[in-house]
Amino acid sequence: MTVPLGGIALAQHDAAYAALDRAGFTDVWSSEVAGTDAFTPLALAAAWQPGLRLGTAITPVFTRGPGLLAMSAAALAEAAPGRFSLGIGASSPVLVRDWNAVPFDEPFRRTRDMLRFLRAALAGETVDEAYDTFTVRRFTLERPPAVPPPILLAALRPGMLRLAGAEADGVILNWLSADDVPRALAELGERRTGFEVAARIFVCPTEDAAYARALGRRLITSYLTVPAYAEFHRWLGRDEALAPMWAAWAAGDRRGASAAVPDEVVDALVLHGSPERCRAEVRRYADNGVDVPIVALLPTPEVTAGGATALLSLIARLGTNSVEASA
Repeated sequence: MTVPLGGIALAQHDAAYAALDRAGFTDVWSSEVAGTDAFTPLALAAAWQPGLRLGTAITPVFTRGPGLLAMSAAALAEAAPGRFSLGIGASSPVLVRDWNAVPFDEPFRRTRDMLRFLRAALAGETVDEAYDTFTVRRFTLERPPAVPPPILLAALRPGMLRLAGAEADGVILNWLSADDVPRALAELGERRTGFEVAARIFVCPTEDAAYARALGRRLITSYLTVPAYAEFHRWLGRDEALAPMWAAWAAGDRRGASAAVPDEVVDALVLHGSPERCRAEVRRYADNGVDVPIVALLPTPEVTAGGATALLSLIARLGTNSVEASA
C-alpha cells in the first residue's frame, strides 16, 4: 500500500498500519511529491509495525545531495534492518525545477550516478569520485547499515529500464496497465536472482464508475501530459488513443483534454469497481511479472462520506486476508 493514506493524520497512522498488517498487506511504500517526505511515514511504520516491509517509491535523485540521501537511507535501514528498500528515480521537471529550484539536467546520467554513489556509500565505502553529474570528496557514512538496503530504480522507457536491469536490485514501474507489464520487463534483460519488480497501481474501489472515470481522467491529464510520461505511453502504443488529449492540452484546453481520454484508457490505468474486483485486477499485474504490486488508494465517495472508519473497512476488504477469511 502507498502511504500515508489520505484522510488520516500522520500521527494517527498507527491504526492504519495495524489495519494494513491485519488485512494481509506485506509492504508500505511512500511517495514524495508535495505531501509528506518519503522517509517520515516509513520511520513511523518501522516503529509501529515491525512486520511490514518498507520502501520509497520514489525518492528523487535531484532534490537531496548525495550525502544526505545516503544518510536518510542508512538511518531507515538501521531502524528496520532487512526490511527497507530504497527506490530512487529522476522524478519530473515540475517537482525538481519548479518546486525545489534545482535544475533538471541530464536525468538519466544523474540517476545512474546517484545509483552508483549510493551503492558504494551504503556499503560503508569511502566515496571520492568525480561522476558525470556531481563530484563527492571523501564521504563516509558514520553509521553504515549492517544490512544495506536494496536499491530499486524507477524506470519508464528502454534506457532507464536497461540501467535498472544492469545495475539496480530492482525496478519500479508506474502508470501502466497489467497488459503493458511484459513490454516493460522485456527491456530489463536477464534478471539476477533477487531482482524485484515493483509497480504502483492506481486503485479507486467504488462501483460508481462515472466518479472513478472522472477522477481517473483528471489524474491522467495531470500525469500523462508530462513529457516523460507522454513518451512512455507513445512507446507503449497509445499514441492514437491519447493524441486528442495531448493536442487539447497543448492548446491550453484543460477541460477538453480531460474529456478526450477514452474510457478504455482510464479503465486500463485506474482500476475501479468493488474492492474484490480491484483486488482481482491487481492480481493480473502479479500474473504478468510484478513481484510487488503497490496499491495507490484513490478517494472514493464511500470513504469521503464515512471517514477513517470507512477507510479502514475498505482496507480490510482489499487485503488478501479477506479472501482467506471467506474461503
